[in-house]
Amino acid sequence: MFMSLSHRRLEGELMDAADLDDQTHLQALRGLRRINVASRTAAVLWPCILRIAEARHHRPLKLLDVATGGGDVAIELACRARRAGIALEVEACDISPTALHVADEAARHQHVAVRCFCWDARIEPLPRHYHIVISTLFLHHLDDPEIVSLLRQLSYQTDHLLISDLLRCHLGYGLAYFGTRLLSSSPMVHEDGVRSVRAALTLPEARRLAREAGLTTATFQCHWPSRFLMQWSSPEFGKESRS
Repeated sequence: MFMSLSHRRLEGELMDAADLDDQTHLQALRGLRRINVASRTAAVLWPCILRIAEARHHRPLKLLDVATGGGDVAIELACRARRAGIALEVEACDISPTALHVADEAARHQHVAVRCFCWDARIEPLPRHYHIVISTLFLHHLDDPEIVSLLRQLSYQTDHLLISDLLRCHLGYGLAYFGTRLLSSSPMVHEDGVRSVRAALTLPEARRLAREAGLTTATFQCHWPSRFLMQWSSPEFGKESRS
């Protein structure tokens, strides 16, 4: 089952195939929703967002979730903000119309306002400025130059950048192998889970790419399940929060 993880292996994921049929895609997205819940991704991001809101004296915030997939994280953050009484305007983007349709339906089911739109993060500029930009489980889809380009572009159009992604290690590989089989019946999710870890970054690699993107003040921490969280804030934020 295990193999060398000394270098990244970008094999491409089955879910990214252009000819993927909608039913297979929907089954995979349902499996990923269960994985997102078990991984507590939104719970990891929420304290960061809460601190930003408090530093801004609870003024309204605009948040974008890049490569949202089925919108699970964006929707959960919108729900948490509603419960906490925080004015958080949430938007979510993805390249897949099928994923965006699922995200729209899920947001309506949860009775939260999450605006979804189609956007190709690799080639298109963001349409507006956001106070917070988040992205989860997306960097491992990109090669190193694409990661540097994306981080640099996003830092131009946000005050705060929160990135959560997989760590390339044997523990992460084992969790992906067994966890996807426990939480999803989709063979696509099973295969993509281990491909994702093979394509993921180590913590030193993530730090190096952040520096190359100019995010020299970015901080990193590890969190369950074998993932890292990168946090970066614009130097201007400190001045704004004191005003």
